[in-house]
Amino acid sequence: MSRQLHLAGTVRPTVLGIGGCSCSGKTTLARELAQQLDATLFPLDLYYRDLSQFPLDTRHMRNFDHPDSLESELIVAHVEALASGHAIDRPVYDFAQHSRVPGASDRIAPQPFVIVEGILALHYTELLPLYTLTVYVDAPHDVCLTRRIHRDTRERGRTEQSVRDQFDATARPMADEFIVPSRDKADLRVDGCQSLDWSVEQVRSTLLRRGLWRPQTPSKAD
Repeated sequence: MSRQLHLAGTVRPTVLGIGGCSCSGKTTLARELAQQLDATLFPLDLYYRDLSQFPLDTRHMRNFDHPDSLESELIVAHVEALASGHAIDRPVYDFAQHSRVPGASDRIAPQPFVIVEGILALHYTELLPLYTLTVYVDAPHDVCLTRRIHRDTRERGRTEQSVRDQFDATARPMADEFIVPSRDKADLRVDGCQSLDWSVEQVRSTLLRRGLWRPQTPSKAD
């Protein structure tokens, strides 16, 4: 799994779209692939719409699982730019305040691989033509909920009940309406309950069959 990978000769960046429900394992897969492929990682979570115009104590009540919660127009424009080999100025999002940091951005340049990752990565129709390969990470709702409780109570200071309430109110209904149907748009479906190594290997094998990368041949000095 530590073998370095590189392009087999493509000119424009190879763009992977990785979608799946919240806590299905898509982010973990995307990060591992980004490391192995030396890829530009493009998380959709950084493109939540700025909510600074709303009172701070009400912002957390917004539906963050609906497609309208993300600035899809900017997402498409930035992925188009990266796919064409151009750098972008990515917004900086403050998750504690549910707002963008005014005047702040990160300059992001495309690597030979660009990995677009998020629950709605396969939902937006305008993004699909920009992908070279689409991957859906599948996991049952009960598994996603258990993982979400573990993550949010440990990392985000939330109570288990608040996580369950949000899951029932928005996360699960939005998943059923928008995210789960997007798996039919995927070239490859992987099981988010299986080992990470196996999921990575499936993506890697697909890229190999399509001639998009090849393992680096160790030098004789090695």
